[in-house]
Formats: sequence, structure tokens, C-alpha cells
Amino acid sequence: MPENPLLLHWFLPTGGDGRDPGGVTAVQGRTGAATRRPADIPYLAQVARAAEHAGFHSLLTPVGLGCVDPWILTAALAQHTTRIGFLVAFRAGFASPTLIAQQADAFRRFAGGRIALNVVTGGDPAEQRAYGDQLEHDARYARTDEVMAVLRALLDGKQVDHEGAHLRIEGARLTDPELRHPVPLYFGGASSAAEEVAARQADVQLLWGEPPSAVAERLARLRERARAAGRTVRFGLRLHVISRDSAAEAWAEADRILAGLDPEAVRASQERFAAMDSTGQARMTALHGGVADAARLTVAPNLWAGIGLVREGAGTALVGSHDEVAARLAEYRALGIDEFVLSGYPHLEEAYRVGEEVAPRLRALTASASASAAGSAAGSAAGA
Repeated sequence: MPENPLLLHWFLPTGGDGRDPGGVTAVQGRTGAATRRPADIPYLAQVARAAEHAGFHSLLTPVGLGCVDPWILTAALAQHTTRIGFLVAFRAGFASPTLIAQQADAFRRFAGGRIALNVVTGGDPAEQRAYGDQLEHDARYARTDEVMAVLRALLDGKQVDHEGAHLRIEGARLTDPELRHPVPLYFGGASSAAEEVAARQADVQLLWGEPPSAVAERLARLRERARAAGRTVRFGLRLHVISRDSAAEAWAEADRILAGLDPEAVRASQERFAAMDSTGQARMTALHGGVADAARLTVAPNLWAGIGLVREGAGTALVGSHDEVAARLAEYRALGIDEFVLSGYPHLEEAYRVGEEVAPRLRALTASASASAAGSAAGSAAGA
């Protein structure tokens, strides 16, 4: 049974929100149905406070051309909340790690330590070029490795002198860093290059929602790579949730979402995804094959891949009754998932629904499993 505490996070829809997922790539833009609620401070502050009231640990803010800047947004939202943390995403290599460390240190100083960093390498060459980045896939991850090493050392209060293939840092140091509050580094990526970086540098490796057997395979490989690097890494899972009082209601909502998808939006999204060099995106696409066929979208018990027809990145949702969704999350927890980054459409109402209905059930299941494991261990020790 996992020893790390269970943490539940929520997602901030910083490109707009609505009842329906929509095309979210930077090139394609977003559909009207997905952006009925603009990504402004009044609305996103409501989402942040709802997640805080519902008991979530922190809020993930994405980064990219399709989103507002996460640093400016989260600094503003910190003034509208009191407890909830912010998992701030940034693109590795687009700014000096010394500058990123200064920003993170200022945030933890002025917001009571309520910050973690989500290090994003990027998997869409078209978007990377829009930012002025010409590096190929593996070189981007090599650069991320250096960025994370420098960032970690600076946030831990060390002076850094670093000379690598992508960075040259001389005499970098934070002035009076706020060391009382560690800043965890979250990181995602499914390629071999990404997993090597995770093993060396990440505090939490984030995965997208694949069937349990695929997640178990990845966890075993990641644990072994971390062990070879002399480290341990926590694991998080990014999932959407469609949870209702009954399974029939939940699947009716999934059917409504599927029926509302514009075939042209599906085609354009899949064409864009196919041009990416992201291994994780390829794994998401492989679940449904890019076809809006209801018969093949359920890829594991209660795991539905329909959102990935139009949404890049995390494209699967757990669909079912509150009990069923909690049970599926508990199964991932038993595999070794320590943290869940959850979301639902619209993010305001679903923060309350998931926080009030699913989270207590999940915590009860994990507490029961922990008690059972402890009892079994005590029995074995007594009989030894």
C-alpha cells in the first residue's frame, strides 16, 4: 500500500470554460461551446475558491499559447484565496532558471509557501517554434534536465555554477530564500528521454489517464529508473471526471458531450495532434484512434477517451456513479499513484461535485485499504 499521503488537486481552465470540451491547441483555437465563461479574474477566482472550499490541495495552471500567463494569474488568485496552493506550469528553457527561481521564491514568500512548479518541456513543434524554440525532442528534454537541476539547487538555497550543453550559469544565488517552504517540482513526459529526466530531477512525475495495466507498466519502469539514479519519485495522475448520482446519469452526460462534438473540430484536432512529437499525446490518441466511435471510446472500466478527440494532452475521463469513480481512483492509488489532478466541465460546479461526493469516498476507500494492510502486516509479524 502506498505510504505517501493522498493529495487531490483541481485544474484551472485558463483558456475559458463551459459545459463542453473544445479544441484547445494554440493553432486551432477554442470553440465557442468551451469558452462561454471567459478566463477572467472574477470567474477563475470563483473556481479557485470552490476548489479551496471543496478541500483540494492545489490548482494546476497550464502554460501555452492558448492560456493566459500562469504567473500573473496565480499571483492575482492568491489574493482571493487563503489556503489552496498553486501548481504553476512553466516552459523549461524559455526563461533563465535563475529568474524562474526568483519568481517562485517571491511567490512562496508572499503567498505563505503556496506554490509548486510544473515543469513543461513541450511536445508541439509548431507551438515551440512560435515561442522561438528550434530544438528537437530529445534536446528539449536534455535542456529541461539542466533547468531543473539549477532550479532545484537555487530553491534549496545553494549557490550555482553550471556549465552544460544548453545552460551556462555563473555565481547564481537567491537573496535570503524562503527555505521554510519547499517548492516541489512536478514533471510530465512519456518518452524514454522524459523518464530519464524524471528519474534524476522530479519530485512528482505526472502521468495522463491510461488503463490501469498501462499505468502499472509505466510506474514499474519509472521506479526502476529512479532507483538507478539513487532517488525515489512520487507519482500523480491527470484525469477528467464525469461523476453523477447514478452511472446512467454519468454516461448520459458523456453521450451528450460526444454528440455535441463538431466532426470538423475532431478532424482538425487529430490532424494537429498527429504532427506533434509528444509520446504522451501519441499514447492518448492510440486509445481512440482519432475516431468518434462510441463503441471504442471506453478503454477500461469507467475510463472514457472521448475528451481526447478534441482536447490535447489529458484526454480521458472516469465516468460513472460517485462510488464507481472513487473505486477506480482507489485502484490507481493501489498501483502507487500518490496524487490526482482532476477536472470536469464546467470546472466551477464540478469542483464542488467531485470534492463533496467523490473525494470523501476515495479517502474512505484508501483508509480502509491502509487499515487492512496494517492488520495483515501485524498478523504476519506476530506469526513470525
